[in-house]
Amino acid sequence: MTTRHTCMMIALCGLMAACASRSQEADAGAENSKAAVADSAAVSEKTDTAAVDAVTSATNVANSPTFNGLLMVAPDRMATVSTTMGGRIHSLRAMPGRAVARGEVVATLDDPAFVELQQTYLEAAAQLEYLEAEYRRQQALGTHVAASQHTVQQSKAEYLAMKSRAEAAATRLHALGVSPQSVREGGIKPYLPIKAPIGGHITRLEANLGKYIEAGSSICDIVDQRQPLVQLTVYEKDIHLMQVGGKVGFRVNGMGKKTFRAVIVSIDQSVDKSDYSVKVYARVEGGHPTFRPGMYVRAKLIQNS
Repeated sequence: MTTRHTCMMIALCGLMAACASRSQEADAGAENSKAAVADSAAVSEKTDTAAVDAVTSATNVANSPTFNGLLMVAPDRMATVSTTMGGRIHSLRAMPGRAVARGEVVATLDDPAFVELQQTYLEAAAQLEYLEAEYRRQQALGTHVAASQHTVQQSKAEYLAMKSRAEAAATRLHALGVSPQSVREGGIKPYLPIKAPIGGHITRLEANLGKYIEAGSSICDIVDQRQPLVQLTVYEKDIHLMQVGGKVGFRVNGMGKKTFRAVIVSIDQSVDKSDYSVKVYARVEGGHPTFRPGMYVRAKLIQNS
């Protein structure tokens, strides 16, 4: 074998060895890549799980589903401002979002019927005082046979009739939120004051200056948001997870990852036939000034602690 052939053989062997080495490196790289992908998937799975659990902190009930719902206020924390007497809006001290105290005047109503009612009450109260004194006098005379029983009975009937009239007028004034005593002491008022039945914030304002309001019509609503509720939609397959006193953690749409807590206080007994769901109500612990009725929430059950 010549020197040239020997060199060619050596070169060929070296080339084959280099190819084998590169093949082994490629196989090792592929194995490392698969391992990296698997590790990444595992990390991703852990991260996703943590993100889901983070909806309500680390105290989630195992395998608890997520419930959608809305923020709301209890019925006894919302009031409609209206009046049992119709009239024209004379003044208005209401603005959507404005805070008002219980008993604060939010509007005044101009209606001649209100003036007539006060007049009726004052006249009846004045005549009642006279008729009561006359009835007592006739009773005293009747005991000495100085007056007939017919006169006594007639005096009694007139007194009781006027008393009934005065009480009816006083009751109507009370229904309008006006004290009969204030009418006796301060005289006839030209405008009917409309007062806030509860303290809170004004919403759904439906009145303006000069507008005629029918009796019973709404002027505005007042919402007291100090103790908000969460209304959750729970499907029938998950109803067994709900119980009064149980706790839920929830996040509010638009408020980032901040988590709030609420305690279940009521579970509706009727099932919505459209989607076979039940409404569950939970009272929020603490609340937040940003909360507004109707805000969307997502919640999960958490362990009692």
